[in-house]
Amino acid sequence: MCIRHIAGFAAVIVLGAGPLFGAPTASVSGQVRDSSGVPQIGAEVELLRPDLSVVTSVYTNDEGRFVISSLLPGRYAVKAMSPSFLPSLREDVRVRGVTVVNLTLNTLYEVIQWLPADPRTGGDQKDDWAWTLRSAANRPLLRWLEDGPLVVVSDGSGGQPKLKARLIATGETGTFGESGERISTSLEDSPAKGRELLARVDFAPGSDGSMESMLGFRQDLGFAGSVQSVAAVTMDPEVEGGGGQGLDEAAIHSEETMRFGDAIEAEAGANLIWGRMNGMPAGAVSAMLPFAAVARRDGNSTFHYQLTTMVPGSGSDESEVRFFQPTLAERGGRLSIESGVHQEIGWERRTDASSVSMAVYADNIENPVIEALGHFAAGDSLASSAALFDQSSDLLRVAGLGYSTAGVEASLGHRLPGGNFVRVSYASGSAMVVPALPQPSTMSQIIAGVHPHRAQTYAITLSGTLDGTGTRWRASYRWQPDETVTAVAPYEAMAESPFLNLLVRQPIHLTRDGSGGFEALLDVRNLLAQGYSPYILSDGSLLIFAQDQRSVRAGLAFTF
Repeated sequence: MCIRHIAGFAAVIVLGAGPLFGAPTASVSGQVRDSSGVPQIGAEVELLRPDLSVVTSVYTNDEGRFVISSLLPGRYAVKAMSPSFLPSLREDVRVRGVTVVNLTLNTLYEVIQWLPADPRTGGDQKDDWAWTLRSAANRPLLRWLEDGPLVVVSDGSGGQPKLKARLIATGETGTFGESGERISTSLEDSPAKGRELLARVDFAPGSDGSMESMLGFRQDLGFAGSVQSVAAVTMDPEVEGGGGQGLDEAAIHSEETMRFGDAIEAEAGANLIWGRMNGMPAGAVSAMLPFAAVARRDGNSTFHYQLTTMVPGSGSDESEVRFFQPTLAERGGRLSIESGVHQEIGWERRTDASSVSMAVYADNIENPVIEALGHFAAGDSLASSAALFDQSSDLLRVAGLGYSTAGVEASLGHRLPGGNFVRVSYASGSAMVVPALPQPSTMSQIIAGVHPHRAQTYAITLSGTLDGTGTRWRASYRWQPDETVTAVAPYEAMAESPFLNLLVRQPIHLTRDGSGGFEALLDVRNLLAQGYSPYILSDGSLLIFAQDQRSVRAGLAFTF
C-alpha cells in the first residue's frame, strides 16, 4: 500500500513539474494543393520567423499534408515551394497549440489571369520599408522577397487600413551632404483601396536647417495600370560654391503604368528638377527629364526597351529622398544637373532558383559628376570657388565635360543552400579618368584634363540571413580600374557600389515571439578605401578623387 502511495505521489510530482522544465509547445500542420485542389506530393514547406529567416523545413506526404511540431508559441510565416509553381507565402501566422495553415500553389500564368480580379484590402502586408511601387494592388498579390524569387503573398485577415511608422536614428560619415547625425521618420498609410501614401522627414539635429523630406502618392487603376507621384525636397545649408552657401533641391516624379493585355506593360513619366545655390549669381537650375519603358513577358522571360534621361540618384531605394533627385555639381561658376539620354534593350529570365539578364545600351551623358575629398591649405574658399563643397564631410563635386558611350551589361544569380544568394555581374563602357600630372597644378587644370576612357567592371554579391540570430547581411565587391572616377555604366539599375561593401541588419527582439523590439543597422561602403587618386594642388592642398569615398552609416530603427 505504501509503495502504491509513493509511486502515485512521484507521478504527480513529475506531471506537475513538467511546465517548470519545458516551455509549452505548439505545432503547424496543413495541406498544400494546386489551384484545382490536387494535393502536391513532396512540396517543401518552410517555417519562417517574422524577418523571413528560416526556422525549419519539411516535405509534404502522399496526401500533400505536412506537420511541424515542437514550436514555441509566437508569430511565424509559412512558405510552400514546388517545381513548376510560384512559391506561396502566408505571413503573420499566430501559432498557439495546433495551428492549421493550408497553402495553394499557382503557376505564373494563373497568377496573371486572376491578379486584376480581386481588389486588394488595406490590411495586406507591405514590403519591409522598401516602398515598392507595385503595378498590381490586389490580394493575393505578387512580391519579390529580398534577394529572392517572386512569391504569391496571401493574407486573409481582411483587416482595416493601418498606419505604419518608422523612426531611424543614425550617424554617418564620408557621404556628400549626409555626414553627421540624422533622424528619419517615415509614415506609410493605405487610406483606401488601391491607394498608398508615404511621407518621410529626415533632418540633422546638429546643423542649421539641414533637412530632407518626401511625400509620395500612388493610385491603382486595376487592370489599366497605376499612377504615382513623389515630391522630394533637400536643404543642405553647409554646402557652398560659386560665392554662395546653402544648396536647395526639389524634384517632382510623376509616372503612369499601363497594361496591354496579359503580356505587355509600359510606363512613362518625367522628373521635374530644380536646384538653387543661395547667394550665387545665376544660382538656379531646372530641367524636365522624361523616361519611358515597355516590357513583354513570356513565361519566366521578359524583354524590355528603356529610354531615360536622369542618371539614378544616390539613394539606395525608393524610401529615400535622394533616390528621386539627380546629382548636382558646379562647372564654370554655375550649377549643373547630371543627366543624359540612355537607351537600353535587354532580356531577363527569373526562376525560383536563379536569374540571368543581359542588355545592350547607348548613353550620351551630360555634366558627369566627379567627387573628391579635399584638404585645403588656403581654406575652404579655394574649394567653393570652383566646385560644390560640403564643409561637414570635406567632399567636393565638380561637373566634367559630356561624353558618349555604349556597352553591355550581364548578370547571373543563384540561390545557395541555407537561403543564401549569390550574384555575379559584368558591364563595359566608358568612365571618366583623371589624368596623371607631373607637377602640382590648379584645380581647373586637373578638371580640364578629365576625359572618358573605355573600361570594364566585375562584381560579386553575397547575401542571406543567419539562422538563430536572424542577422540579415549583404556583402559585395565591385572592381573597375583604379584611375576611373565615375561609374562604367551609370544607368545600371542593380549596380553595386565600388569595391568592398558590407550591410548588416540585426533585429533585437524584446519579446519571445519577435513581435516587439528594434533593428540595428550598419552600412559600410568602400571598406578598404580603394580606387583613390591623390593630387597635389599648386598651393599645397590635397585632392583625393574616387568614384565612391569610404563611408560608414550606423544606427537604430524602430517600427511602430
